[in-house]
Amino acid sequence: MALKSFFGYYFAKYIVKKNSSWIKNAVKSQDKQRKFIIDRAKNTKFGKDHNFSKISTYEEWKKFVPIRDYEGLKPYIDLVLCGENDVLWPGKPLYFSKTSGTTSGSKHIPISKHSMKHHIIAARDAILAYIYESKNTSVINGKMIFIQGSPVLSSTSGILTGRLSGIVAHHTPWYLKKNQLPSLKTNSIRSWEEKIGAICNETTGADLRLISGIPPWVQMYFEKLIEKTGENIASVFPNFSLFIHGGVNFSPYKKTFEKLVGKKVDSVELYPASEGFIAYQNSLIEKGLLLCVNHGIFYEFIVADSFYEKKQKRISLEDVEVGVNYVIILNTTAGLYGYNIGDTIRFVSLEPYKIVVTGRIKHFTSAFGEHVIGEEVDFAINKAIKKVPAEIVEFHVAPMVNPTSGLPYHEWLIEFERPPKDMLLFEKTIDNCLQEKNSYYKDLIKGKVLRSLKITLISKNGFRKHMQSIGKLGGQNKVPRLSNNRKIADKLLCI
Repeated sequence: MALKSFFGYYFAKYIVKKNSSWIKNAVKSQDKQRKFIIDRAKNTKFGKDHNFSKISTYEEWKKFVPIRDYEGLKPYIDLVLCGENDVLWPGKPLYFSKTSGTTSGSKHIPISKHSMKHHIIAARDAILAYIYESKNTSVINGKMIFIQGSPVLSSTSGILTGRLSGIVAHHTPWYLKKNQLPSLKTNSIRSWEEKIGAICNETTGADLRLISGIPPWVQMYFEKLIEKTGENIASVFPNFSLFIHGGVNFSPYKKTFEKLVGKKVDSVELYPASEGFIAYQNSLIEKGLLLCVNHGIFYEFIVADSFYEKKQKRISLEDVEVGVNYVIILNTTAGLYGYNIGDTIRFVSLEPYKIVVTGRIKHFTSAFGEHVIGEEVDFAINKAIKKVPAEIVEFHVAPMVNPTSGLPYHEWLIEFERPPKDMLLFEKTIDNCLQEKNSYYKDLIKGKVLRSLKITLISKNGFRKHMQSIGKLGGQNKVPRLSNNRKIADKLLCI
């Protein structure tokens, strides 16, 4: 074992053992996070407006701090954008992470010095947990690449502003900097297609062992490399052994990845967001992502089915149950309180607390009251791929409310790398699986309110062309899997 690998393994062992303390005492850790947030923010404008100095229990927290989304928090963020201090968190944010908004246009998510360090620690610990369990220390001996947004930051009222992945690029630990690709010059290229080409030129011949990024954009990188070299990824990077991913469910991409790579490699899933680093996969064996309960976030949960009702069941970690679909609410050391990030999760374990991401509370298909969610469509399409082998590039589900003839239906717009030999059986398998997972959908089919779903083929690179047409090609951007209208579907059909 090389010296670097030797020390790497024992450092991983030390961190895993150290983390076992907060993992085993998750509820106590969460109570500490809540108290820390209240104490540090009680003299901010938000803290004063919401009686932080009077809060000592979780019940009091719920009484004084309402649930809100970005639009609800925007009046406070606008004050920060105007240059005011001590608005949401003491002082000013270290960064603004700029993301796409809904009704408010671009969102400026504050990142403080305290919250930034937890982004780095959680990502580091995910890699170390993998090294400790797998004993694959070779990943730290070679080069590693992070397919990410541009690290070039702008200034908003004197606060550095950019995409989260671009911000994180400025905080790579010193012991990884020599190993990291691409170069700053290449990483700063704004055109995504030009950037991918430059990354291919820079990495061909490098000893890449760890690759990280959102699956569709890493897939694009792989395809460009294969086009350039005429070889699969395993031949280009024979020591490549770990893929780190997040942002979208990896399962639909897995077969295509294995085909492009030419061998199976380990994969580790992360759940980072601009608002905070929420969870990471700490085991290749156990299911789920370890909830980061000691990382500057106090979590709350609302049962997803009751989210839009007047009486929401709002609970802390202590009262969650396995198998229930929750909307996850964040309170952070960057100044977000009662904040609905928009994601839904489900606990798969309480010892330790582990979750799976089930979708987006606003991304669903329910034009007929069926409320089909991301977890259900992922389950259905993965079952279909196993039964009728196929390789999928990307897909999107939208309702067809007023067809030219017959009953309404769900339209699945799918771009295949390799289509199934029996499309009708593939279609039927998805529909049956969806009925199995969603009783409302099943009742609508059986009651002849809906007919079975229909698959529409999208031409090669159709999803990429769509993202390019709206200026969202690459980086952290991704096509929503589900929609309650046909805005995306109709644009895809015009490509």
